[in-house]
Amino acid sequence: MSTTALPTSPDARHGLGRQLRLYASTFARNKSAMLGLVIVIGFLLVALFAPWLAPYPEDAAGSVKLAQKLLPPSSAHLFGTDEMGNDVFSRVILGARTSLQIGLTITVIAALIGVPLGVIAGYFGGRVQECIMRVTDIFLSVPGLVLAIAIVGALGPGILNAMIALSLVWWPGYVRLVQAKTLSLKGEVYIDAARMMGAGPLRIVFVHILPNCVSPIVIKASMDMGMAILSAASLGFLGLGAQPPAPEWGAMISVGRNYLPQWWWYSAFPGLAIYLTVLGFNLIGDGLRDVLDPKQRG
Repeated sequence: MSTTALPTSPDARHGLGRQLRLYASTFARNKSAMLGLVIVIGFLLVALFAPWLAPYPEDAAGSVKLAQKLLPPSSAHLFGTDEMGNDVFSRVILGARTSLQIGLTITVIAALIGVPLGVIAGYFGGRVQECIMRVTDIFLSVPGLVLAIAIVGALGPGILNAMIALSLVWWPGYVRLVQAKTLSLKGEVYIDAARMMGAGPLRIVFVHILPNCVSPIVIKASMDMGMAILSAASLGFLGLGAQPPAPEWGAMISVGRNYLPQWWWYSAFPGLAIYLTVLGFNLIGDGLRDVLDPKQRG
């Protein structure tokens, strides 16, 4: 049956509450998922309160303090300082907001493009499906990061262009996922029953098919957040993402590599931030798959 009917009776509300408790207990039993949840919540709190948590917020604007350049980690500068004397800890903290914005924007835009195309291709089939899937195959045939580099090269370096480029190469995965799910759903008995009762294509898609595609979309989006942040950091490392003096982890690693190994903290701490963030989102994605996928729960 479709999962979209709102519980209006006490029994239905009780059944929904029992299902949510099952989801919560399943997720809580997964220690790695709980670790991921703690990491992601910490990352979100840091991004939200970054201007107040950073001890030297002015260092995000590219201030120059040459008397303090390349100082090792200390009580005054927990992550040391960079070649301009800026506090690396402050820049890492403020860079969390940039990374969250990048990951969220890329994931949302990719889903907004890919999900409707996947539903249309899976439900209507025929030439419409062939056209959509062949275009999708073209995008999938080229490595995503390489295509993103080409797009940014054409548009010019910058954080906005990097987000546009990564969004344009991210949507094919959602098309494939939703198209396959739609193909499996449209042959279900409740879809046939809806047609026999006079439901039109739009009602079937929005009321019966899309709500049943939510679980795989949520799982993919949770994992894509981390990978989008990593890909944006890769573009920043190549000088195609955020431009100085904007605090962005990939760009910080790119500059800091010139000072390895003696001034190791310059690259190490932004790299650690990327690692923990990607790890957290991936662990949450694994946990959500265990919760939302009946086969995994079984």
